[in-house]
Amino acid sequence: MTSSEHADPTNPDHDVYGAYGPGGGWMRAETTGGTLLIIGALIALAWANTPWREIYFDVQGYMVGPEALDLHLSLAEWAADGLLAIFFFVVGVELKAEFVTGSLRHPRKAALPIIAAVGGMTAPAIIFTTVVLVSGEDALRGWAIPTATDIAFALAVLAVVGRGLPAAMRTFLMTLAVVDDLLAITIIAIFYTDDLSLLAFAGMLVPLALFAFLVQKRVATWYVLAPIAIVCWGLMHASGVHATVAGVLLGFTVPAMLRDNETHAMTHRFEWALRPLSQCLALPVFAFFSAGVSVADAGGVGKLITDPVAIGVTSGLVLGKIIGIWGTVAILIRTTKMHLEEGVTAADMLALSMLAGIGFTVSLLITELAFGHHSPHTDHAKVAVLSASLIAAIIGTITLRIRLRARRAVAP
Repeated sequence: MTSSEHADPTNPDHDVYGAYGPGGGWMRAETTGGTLLIIGALIALAWANTPWREIYFDVQGYMVGPEALDLHLSLAEWAADGLLAIFFFVVGVELKAEFVTGSLRHPRKAALPIIAAVGGMTAPAIIFTTVVLVSGEDALRGWAIPTATDIAFALAVLAVVGRGLPAAMRTFLMTLAVVDDLLAITIIAIFYTDDLSLLAFAGMLVPLALFAFLVQKRVATWYVLAPIAIVCWGLMHASGVHATVAGVLLGFTVPAMLRDNETHAMTHRFEWALRPLSQCLALPVFAFFSAGVSVADAGGVGKLITDPVAIGVTSGLVLGKIIGIWGTVAILIRTTKMHLEEGVTAADMLALSMLAGIGFTVSLLITELAFGHHSPHTDHAKVAVLSASLIAAIIGTITLRIRLRARRAVAP
């Protein structure tokens, strides 16, 4: 359950609210993150295909940061490695809350969406790999690109067009998406870490442990925790593991259980405080710096459409998610004792599996990790991620509308 669903946690005893205050509900709404993502991506895509596109790419590649700390990075890298760590911290906090007090705390209830999430990542990977192998293209490193589901975007679409559908559908999609995020983070840490510095990684554990100790003691003062988190992030970056993984680990340390004198869990308070930064800054800025692809420089529309990497990504996200999620659910409810929540049907699951094809944020990130900034595969994969996400959003919306009309037709 996200912070936007709860009452305003206006407990004045915790400084973590100081940066934002209790207001700004629109900044935390599920539709806000998805909308700003689209705006950032559209601006980048439009600018990158104008006569002034060199200015965009110059801004994207502008280097800033201390070289002595190995942090002399481009603005695009700062967006992907730095700002996106805020988004992953919020994801980590959400995951912690779901595992301790949310839908994932009951293994039997959570088993169906968890297994569906695994199926929803396996099928797209198989489809992508098959397409690339058949084509003979040297691009297998991108196998994980179509495995991700964008939690902000998918939930935003469901929030807009799914009103009137059972609340259990949102719970299922939320559970599936957070498990998907957890698996995607694991994939990034394991498969996209080339040179691991054990010394830096071991050093990262020190500020991580200190952060965990302080939050367990209910220290929530931002100017105490933020420097420790930044040091943890910097050492994770130096270790060779993608720096956003530090955000997830830090989020996992935040307590999700209430103490006697608390009215809101610490995970909820942190999520409430940082969601505006995540949705209104980190995600749209990342989309702006990642989605800018020059169609002309990438070989034209024909090359983008026929490129095996683009075909693999598009078919993986659009078809693979449906096959993996809906197919897994259909098999499990027919062959095991698992069942959908009351009021939810297999047809509803078809609509959700379509929405799960919205890849976007993590898919764009994995694209850059897989191919780098200068490979032609990067541009082809990015356009495919954007196109497939749009297709998935459209067919998911249409199917949800059909389900709503069908329910109203049989309603007493």
